[in-house]
Amino acid sequence: MPEGPSVVILKEETQQFSGQKVISVSGNTAVDIQRIKGKTASFKTWGKHFLICFDDFTVKIHLLMFGTYRINERKETTPRLSLVFSNGELNFYTCSVKILEGDINLHYDWSQDIMNKDWDPEKAKQNLDKIPKQKICDALLDQDIFSGVGNIIKNEVLYRCYTHPESLVGAIPTDKIKELIDECSVYSFQFLEWKKKFELKKHWLAHTKSVCLRCNLPFIKKHTGVKRRRSFFCTNCQNLYQ
Repeated sequence: MPEGPSVVILKEETQQFSGQKVISVSGNTAVDIQRIKGKTASFKTWGKHFLICFDDFTVKIHLLMFGTYRINERKETTPRLSLVFSNGELNFYTCSVKILEGDINLHYDWSQDIMNKDWDPEKAKQNLDKIPKQKICDALLDQDIFSGVGNIIKNEVLYRCYTHPESLVGAIPTDKIKELIDECSVYSFQFLEWKKKFELKKHWLAHTKSVCLRCNLPFIKKHTGVKRRRSFFCTNCQNLYQ
């Protein structure tokens, strides 16, 4: 599943179509996409959501686990959604397509998006204070608190901040909570730059790794929290707060 930085790259790659009218639209999605024809598009992101914005509605694309897209080219399979502009085309496959009516700003809180200019770390802190019994591995993946954070960012941030993924939010010291919050945004922008250079994986310190670089001890690989997502962590240097 693409994380926030990868969706930001998609937005950057589609800027050639911003301000352009949709000449034709097709696809095997069940939603009424013909209303898009003749409309002028602009693009936004909110976490893992790619948003194609028009005057009175927005098309929300979620690439799910296996979604893909092609710009100015097509795969052999039928697109879920295909938009043709005078200067090229944009095609999406194996994704969720939904239409959001009205002003897009009524559907999203931009301060929850870790890569948005309106990101509000203090609001994230307030939301974490409301879930003291939740494990931090689940909290970091809560898109209503950290929109855009996925499993890679979760594992890397917890390792950077010396925090065990099964730590309870309410037991983590305040200064450590603030460090975790800040690092989610910092790492996401680093993720973005590494992804653009096609070198993201070589910078991973924890995700999918087998040995802790700090301690030279084996990592624990475990499906943690209610979400049961894979965590890679060191029980020697990542503190368990309970």
